[in-house]
Amino acid sequence: MSKKATIHRRACLKGLGVSLSLPLLETMGWADAPAGKPYKPPVRLGFMYMPHGVIMDQFWPTDAESFRSAPPPAIESLRPVLDQCLMIKGIAGVPIAPFNGAPHALELSTWLTAILPAAERRNEINIAISADQIAANHLGAFTTLPSLELATMPQTWKENQEGLNEGYYSHCSYRSPTQAVPAEVNPRNVLSRLFQKQEGVGGTPKSSPMSNLDRSLLDIVLGGARDLRRTLPVTDQRKLDEYLDSVRSVERRIAAIEYRQKEAALEKAGLSTTKRHATDSPPIEIKIPEGEKRSEYMQVMCDLNILAFQTDTTRVSTYIGSTPNGANYPELGFNDQHHSQTHHQNEKEKVRKVASITAFNIAQFAYMVKKMHNLREADGTLLDNCIMMWGSGLEDGNQHTRENLPFVIAGKGGGSLKTGRFFADTKGNQGDLLTTLLACAGIPIDRPVGIATKQLAEIKA
Repeated sequence: MSKKATIHRRACLKGLGVSLSLPLLETMGWADAPAGKPYKPPVRLGFMYMPHGVIMDQFWPTDAESFRSAPPPAIESLRPVLDQCLMIKGIAGVPIAPFNGAPHALELSTWLTAILPAAERRNEINIAISADQIAANHLGAFTTLPSLELATMPQTWKENQEGLNEGYYSHCSYRSPTQAVPAEVNPRNVLSRLFQKQEGVGGTPKSSPMSNLDRSLLDIVLGGARDLRRTLPVTDQRKLDEYLDSVRSVERRIAAIEYRQKEAALEKAGLSTTKRHATDSPPIEIKIPEGEKRSEYMQVMCDLNILAFQTDTTRVSTYIGSTPNGANYPELGFNDQHHSQTHHQNEKEKVRKVASITAFNIAQFAYMVKKMHNLREADGTLLDNCIMMWGSGLEDGNQHTRENLPFVIAGKGGGSLKTGRFFADTKGNQGDLLTTLLACAGIPIDRPVGIATKQLAEIKA
C-alpha cells in the first residue's frame, strides 16, 4: 500500500464539533507498523465476569476430544466458535484465609488482582493494581480511553464480611492498590463516550464526553460518511457501511430501552401515554439492570465493547455481568436470586436454575465473541486480534470452593494463543493465567500478577 493511499488510523467523522471514531480500514496505517510492511492490528484484552461459580459437571468438557464436537450444556452457545476458544481446567483461586468468612467480598475483588486485600487495613480499599489496569497503563497511551469498565448492576452492594470494605463486593478493576475504578452501567453514557465533543481554546481541540447524545448530531456526523465513502476502495466501503449500521443499531436499541422505561414509569404513575384499551395489560417495566430482557441490555453493552475495540477507542475492557448477591433473572422464568439458588444442597430444581443462569451469562459472552468473529479486520477477524476472558471468582457457589475456577478464553491474541483446545489438568493459579494473558497481549511484565509464579506455556501458540 502506498503512503499516498493511506489515511491516519485516528481519522474521525466530524460535524458541529462532534467526532465519531472510525473502524480500522485497510487504507489506514498503524503508527507502529514497520516501514514498507502491511499494518498489524493491535491486540485487545477483554474480561467478562459472572459471580458464584458454576455447576461443574455441566460446565467442564468430558475430555479434550469431545470439547468441540459435544460441548457440555453450559457452553453450548459457544459451539460455533469453540475452534476460537480455550478452556483451562485446574486454575486455582487465591486462598482466602484469614478472610474465610468473606467469600463474596473476595470473589470479585481478587478476580483480576489475584491477591488478597491488606489484612491490617481491611476497612479501606487496599489490594493491588488489577491486570486490566496493568494493561491499560501500557496500551492506554495509544487510545482515547485507556480502558473501558462496564457493569450490568450499580456498584452499591453493602455488606460487612470480615470487616472488609464494601467496595470489594462490586469492583474488580483497581487503578492502584487504593483506588477502585467505577464501572458504567448506563449504555447511553458509554455511547456518549464513544461520541466525543471537541472543545478548544486557541485552536487546540479538547475531547470530552457529551452529557446527552443528540440524535440530530448523530445524523450529521453519519451523513458526513458519504463523502469519506467515495474515497475508499470497495472492501473499506463495505466495512464502513457495516460499522455505521452497527452504530445505528446500538443507538436504536438504547432508545427503545429508554422509551419502554419511560412508558412503564408513566403507567405506574397512572398516566396513559398512548391510546390503549382499558383491559390491556400495562407495558412491562424494564428495570435496568434487573428487569425483563436482561439479555437485550447485556448485548447492547457487548456491542458497545465491540465498537470501542473496532474504533481503537480503547484496547482494554472489563464487563461485570452481575455482582455477588444481587441479581435475579426473570427472563429465565423465575425470580429467585442467583445467590440463594447457588446454595442448592443438591436440590434438583435449584441446580437447574443455577445451570440456567450460567448458560445465560455464557450466551451473552458468546453473542459478543461470535459477532467479533464475523467482523473482518486486516487479514483475519476482530476476534483474531483479541483475548477475551469469561470467568467467575468461585468454582462452586454451594461450597464457596476456589480450587478450580471456571474460565473460557476466546480469541487468538494476534497469533499468540493456539485456540480450539481444552486443557483438563492445568497446574497453575489465577495469577499465572493473568500474567500469561498479559504477556500474550504484548504487555511488558516486570513482576508477577498477584500470586503468580510462572506463565502457562501450554496455552501459547
